[in-house]
Amino acid sequence: MRTTKEIRELYLDFFKSKGHTVISSASLIPENDSTVLFTTAGMHPLVPFLLGEKHPGGNKLASCQKCIRTGDIDEVGDATHLTFFEMLGNWSLGDYFKREAIEMSLEFLTSPDWLGLDKNLIAVSVFEGDADAPFDSEAFEIWRSVGIPEKRIAKLPKKNNWWGPAGETGPCGPDTEMFYWTGKPEEVPESFHDDNELWVEIWNDVFMQYNKTREGMYEPLVQKNVDTGMGLERTVAVMNACDIYLINTMRPIIEEIEKLSEKKYSEGGKSTRSMRVIADHIRAATFILGDERGVLPSNVGQGYVLRRLIRRAVRHGRLLGIEGKFTKNIAEKVIETLKDTYPELKKNREHTLGEIEREEERFATALDKGMKEFERLSNIDGKIAFDLYQSYGFPIELTEELSKERGFVINKNEFESEFKKHQELSRTASAGAFKGGLADHSDEVVKYHTATHLLHKALREVLGDHIEQKGSNLTAERLRFDFSHPQKVTPEEIKKVEARVNEIIHKDLPVKFEMLTVEEAKKKGAIGLFEEKYKSIGEKVKVYFVGDYSAEICGGPHVEHTGQIGAFTITKEEAVAAGVRRIKAVVS
Repeated sequence: MRTTKEIRELYLDFFKSKGHTVISSASLIPENDSTVLFTTAGMHPLVPFLLGEKHPGGNKLASCQKCIRTGDIDEVGDATHLTFFEMLGNWSLGDYFKREAIEMSLEFLTSPDWLGLDKNLIAVSVFEGDADAPFDSEAFEIWRSVGIPEKRIAKLPKKNNWWGPAGETGPCGPDTEMFYWTGKPEEVPESFHDDNELWVEIWNDVFMQYNKTREGMYEPLVQKNVDTGMGLERTVAVMNACDIYLINTMRPIIEEIEKLSEKKYSEGGKSTRSMRVIADHIRAATFILGDERGVLPSNVGQGYVLRRLIRRAVRHGRLLGIEGKFTKNIAEKVIETLKDTYPELKKNREHTLGEIEREEERFATALDKGMKEFERLSNIDGKIAFDLYQSYGFPIELTEELSKERGFVINKNEFESEFKKHQELSRTASAGAFKGGLADHSDEVVKYHTATHLLHKALREVLGDHIEQKGSNLTAERLRFDFSHPQKVTPEEIKKVEARVNEIIHKDLPVKFEMLTVEEAKKKGAIGLFEEKYKSIGEKVKVYFVGDYSAEICGGPHVEHTGQIGAFTITKEEAVAAGVRRIKAVVS
């Protein structure tokens, strides 16, 4: 079997041979960017560089990025969808463009030195054009010139062949997608239609020609970029002609679920679907909790997604007949399969297993309360079923099963109507909550970004060197900074921290950066959350210095001197988890 390790290394070696710098995966939690909940693609951490900032690795990059996509959580359960996945990607930051990107993609896919796929089983799609941007005739002609038959080049609309921006604004453009025929080679159709499920998308080359503005306009980018994405798990599944849950990093998880449920994955039907949901959701939850900037289950934002993943997995465990707590066992298998590639999983193992088990226990308690409420009901309809779901996390399947025993019939359409209304409200709230971010590099966000560095340093001075950043979130109105500390910060300590930050602001110290290796950065006293992610020997990082006061590994952006920040005020200090505190502050 071709393994994820083998394909990951082949990909990075290929692009290294083409002059690309291999960079490490960024955190799953976007750094100081409130436009999205999670890192959704390899390009997401690179937005400042796609907009023109110079990257320490140069203008040709490649990586394998940890990603979470939450848009189709309810679709998970088929043979291809995953919430967490590894994304192979390569980028040109104003260097090569469409021809070179397409030619390299085809070479990696078909050359016997690399993946060695059959060129006759490949089809592609290009952007057909609309009122915002014209038909991508250039990509179409390049594919023809490298030997892809015209009948195998589909012209598709924006919903199929356009990528970005990652948030409301930012780089975007037409893309070209590559598909591989997974049916019998002798039955490959002469022409390509993307509605045939035997054509599986394996790679996507995005040509970032535009920047979407807040007004919804698509302006040509001065620096044209290439951003490509190849789902590692899906590619490995295609290479091995198996479903995605049977590749080497997923099979041990499925086997553990088989053991716990005493059912076989090969049975098909509802049992197989439930096993897929459990495997995917606990895998995603394990990576979120084990991330360098991991979040905790809650009822808002990233924490809500995490809670939903764990609870949905528990629900499907019940459907499989698994008795007692089980999520910790599954998470153990997840850690075991990828701990060598992502050492943060091993480092944060105890924390991850503890939180997953606690959330499973909380959900069991909620289910018990829901059962008591259910017992009091003399009748049940779709709206009541939804109230049970919303208030107690009561699964609709369980409500249906219990109702059937009592002779009730639930109007499923009524439940789904209530559920859709809830989804629309959630989306509206999320849209309002996640505006701004680094894509626009607004002055206020930049001020808060630099203030976060000063706060981090001041906390270490006042409270001690045990202080480590555990997460941060910035908007144009405030900063939020999470850090390790075993007890409440006293009012006197808060005053000292606040005064120290304002003292540095008042000194109007210069802010500058240097490109250094991790070892060089350490020698200069730099601190940083993500030191362990810089695996490549000699990989350089950007270190920001605030005068001779602080040095921190960071991607930017920052003010030019501290006097630009303004007055700094801490508005709140609170606990967010065992051993983790949170400070909220504003500048004016």
